[in-house]
Amino acid sequence: MSDRTGIFAGDDPFALARAWLAEAEHSEPNDPNAIALATVDADGMPDARMVLLKDIEGAGTDGAFVFYTNYDSAKGRQISATGKAAFVMHWKSLRRQIRVRGTVTREEGEKADAYYASRALQSRIGAWASRQSQPLDGRATLMAEVARQGLAHGLNPARPAHWGGFRIAPVQIEFWADGLFRLHDRFQWRREGEGWTVTRLQP
Repeated sequence: MSDRTGIFAGDDPFALARAWLAEAEHSEPNDPNAIALATVDADGMPDARMVLLKDIEGAGTDGAFVFYTNYDSAKGRQISATGKAAFVMHWKSLRRQIRVRGTVTREEGEKADAYYASRALQSRIGAWASRQSQPLDGRATLMAEVARQGLAHGLNPARPAHWGGFRIAPVQIEFWADGLFRLHDRFQWRREGEGWTVTRLQP
């Protein structure tokens, strides 16, 4: 569109998302890659939580947004059941946000192995020890399991089979920026076959 200029300019939504995230890395005080991830449970009840986005990969219509988690967690089970998720990434410092809706597949190959290996040892052991989202009778029980798993797996633990990545392939991406008097700028990118259709939305 003729008025899609400045911070909204470009023909690749993934390049645009990476550019906005790079700006936020210089202005957000904590976790500029934090996203509010939304899923739906078996009863159709929505669920949401904050997770850390670890990669914006690809370009054109072949890109994806990647995060990592325990596949047996509530969000992992919900995503596995529906194959769909949505998220919003919001930066107060920039007064901008990105909203994404899409289909989800697992990332459990070499990329998942490499990311797991890059984490602190304590976090790698924690992935073995935590039965994420399950009831816990006390922190002492968790720390005892961390110690047990640390002894079992040593200083170079392999990635657990229950832990890996999810790739969200968007069918819709919205770029939003705050405007004076609540007259915000919103551009929705909608997947259409092998390309994208971009529409300016009302505030």
